[in-house]
Amino acid sequence: MTVVEDRPAGAGMTRADMTRERRAMIDSQLRVSGVNDPALLAAFAAVAREDFVPEPRRAVAYADRQVPLGEGRVLAPALSYGQMLTAAEPHPGDKVLVVGKPGAYLSALVEALGLPVDTAAPGALAGKGPYSLVLVDGAIEEAGQALAATLAPYGRLVTGRVERGVVRLAIGRKSGDDLSLANLAEIDLAPLPEFAAPRSWSF
Repeated sequence: MTVVEDRPAGAGMTRADMTRERRAMIDSQLRVSGVNDPALLAAFAAVAREDFVPEPRRAVAYADRQVPLGEGRVLAPALSYGQMLTAAEPHPGDKVLVVGKPGAYLSALVEALGLPVDTAAPGALAGKGPYSLVLVDGAIEEAGQALAATLAPYGRLVTGRVERGVVRLAIGRKSGDDLSLANLAEIDLAPLPEFAAPRSWSF
């Protein structure tokens, strides 16, 4: 996990500057890494990432790194969200839940795709759902019943998954009461302590 350092507030950057930075992000971070769906790229172009970071960090909003937001929260790199949404294959008719802190930028991308989306904090999932697609803005060690319960039958879950200290993109589908996850490529997402596996004692 790499986090950008602070730079001067906005560094005098205008909206036009930010628009150029957004286009550069799409061309140099997303396209070259296999995120090429036209609808998805249009969503990234439509959402001003700088609006989702504190003013002192607007100058690094489009860096290919996590951006610290304060209070232990980070905004993942745009590529991580591109990888998640590519794996999710959102389609018309999906009802989407974004779980995370913050989750707002990922939710805005889903909205830009024209899909209904709700956002929930990791510890506030009771009574949520059912959703056909759940996106976790962060990495989990285990899904747990509360997260699985947000999914409709055959609903999809896309998240980061922590195994032996490595975070990988994971996708799963709910069948009955079971939710199984399959790991894909490594991804840059911050672990969410609410989904940590219970610790066991060893002697």
